[in-house]
Amino acid sequence: MNRHLVLLSIAQGLFLTNNVTFIAINGLVGLSLAPVAWMATLPVMGYVVGGALSTGLVAKSQQRFGRKGSFQLGLLVALLSAGLGAWAVLSQSFWLLVTATVVAGYYSANGQLYRFAAADLCAPDYREKAVSLVMAGGLIGAIIGPNLAIQTKSLFGIPFAGAYVALAFVAVLSMVVMSFIDFPPVAAAKASDEQGRPLSVIMRQPVFVVAAMAAALGYGVMNLLMAATPLAMQVCGFPFEDTAWVLQWHVIGMFAPGFVTGHLIKRFGVLPIMGVGVLLNFGCIAIALSGVDLHQFLVALLFLGVGWNFLFTGSTTLSMQAYTSQEKNRAQAAINFCVFATMAFTSFASGALVTTQGWAWLNWGSLVPVVITGAGLLWLGRQKASAS
Repeated sequence: MNRHLVLLSIAQGLFLTNNVTFIAINGLVGLSLAPVAWMATLPVMGYVVGGALSTGLVAKSQQRFGRKGSFQLGLLVALLSAGLGAWAVLSQSFWLLVTATVVAGYYSANGQLYRFAAADLCAPDYREKAVSLVMAGGLIGAIIGPNLAIQTKSLFGIPFAGAYVALAFVAVLSMVVMSFIDFPPVAAAKASDEQGRPLSVIMRQPVFVVAAMAAALGYGVMNLLMAATPLAMQVCGFPFEDTAWVLQWHVIGMFAPGFVTGHLIKRFGVLPIMGVGVLLNFGCIAIALSGVDLHQFLVALLFLGVGWNFLFTGSTTLSMQAYTSQEKNRAQAAINFCVFATMAFTSFASGALVTTQGWAWLNWGSLVPVVITGAGLLWLGRQKASAS
């Protein structure tokens, strides 16, 4: 652990503050402004669609400006999009809110690279722990995000307008933190430099296929259930404070294991830890289907968070076996595109399913990607066993 990793962990926490606040309020604000109820999570979907559309641009900015310059550009976009979101709520414009979240997706695409950047700040033998520890910085978001939504809910006389204004200040704070991080400089490209393999070749490797699939489907299942939780709890009559509390423990589950996930991967291997993540997702769905009391929402979302941590940290570590340093920008952009594309679909599906079919059918549908992820891990394990 070094000073730069600590600061990057704080930046990760502020990034997750933005994400958690968005998850807590975007569906509810969308429900209040949307022309029809099933469109309620379109602002949530806009955030991830914007991220998917931005992955190529972010990869180019990382290549041109380096980690620090690209990250600061993303934070500037976060500042502008938060202001646009506040304006949308104050003017009661649903489509302006969707536009604001699409623009904010550029920041999300940048923030998704913080975990990869952790590996640049340490020795190669330490990268699993560095990735895990930077992701553990998301605990800041677990604490600040829900409380930020609660405390700013009634500012300006319109529900949640103040939350978007507060996120603008969070972006400024993150820009200050990022200014103190020194990333390794980007070497000037030369005509004689090795450019690595084509992306199509990288993506055909079994290890890349499973890493990208686990990252995308793990994030997709988490997003499907998390985005729908505020709507489902509102239908069940719970106040927003209870919803914020459930989301807080969910995000604690997402990032608290980061202090030990890297050690566990070193000790037991990446595929077994990812397998535990799949089992935790099954546990989440079983608990969610058992009832709709507050403790069932709480425990299900906690399991979902820990399962996501094991799958996502594991898939990030696993993916590093699939590309060289010359290939990292293209490979990481491809993985993030898969993640964002899956999240875009699940963000829309969560609102449509929970408002038309209900919480139970949403959970039954979540079993499909969980089963596919587990099958992919078993397949890769057999591939590795055969190769050895």
